[in-house]
Amino acid sequence: MPPIAVERMTDAQRAAAAEISAGRRGGVVGPFAAALRSPECMRRLQHLGAYLRFDSTIDPRLREEVILLTARRFTQDYEWWTHEPLARAAGVAPATIDAIAAGNVPPTLDHDEAVVFELCAALFADGRVSDALYARAIDVLGESGLIDLVSAVGYYTTLALIMNVTRTALPEGAPAPDWSGGSGRSGGSGG
Repeated sequence: MPPIAVERMTDAQRAAAAEISAGRRGGVVGPFAAALRSPECMRRLQHLGAYLRFDSTIDPRLREEVILLTARRFTQDYEWWTHEPLARAAGVAPATIDAIAAGNVPPTLDHDEAVVFELCAALFADGRVSDALYARAIDVLGESGLIDLVSAVGYYTTLALIMNVTRTALPEGAPAPDWSGGSGRSGGSGG
């Protein structure tokens, strides 16, 4: 689903597009170009996403790991392309990013990262966590952090599925992710 030309938007789509454009995202980009087909859903979705991305209780390094793990789980190029540099800026180790890209668990992780990796693996497997993992997650994230992390997995899964179903392309000239775990990016074109 390509972006909708402004002159073809309904009043509800124009209002939703104006709202998201006035926020931190600055425009109807990525998954929101397709989601604009359901303007009220897009509005509500982007409000949740703005909280999870910019204001949640999760440490930015861990949040970006969650997003990359989700992008990798669904082999979602645009989500990875957007968040891989944010993960680097948040302090995620290059070796960790490369391992995620390759679908591996890095050989060394800090305790909080190990809990996040284990939580995401459990959520992607069957959506359930053991009592022991729950206790470790509460210890690392606190109750609000655990809820924010689970919500982030759900939110970024939703975005990944929207983009996979609607075949959201990378921006022109943007490198496609290197899913082999090389540098995190390759020189190919997106699609």
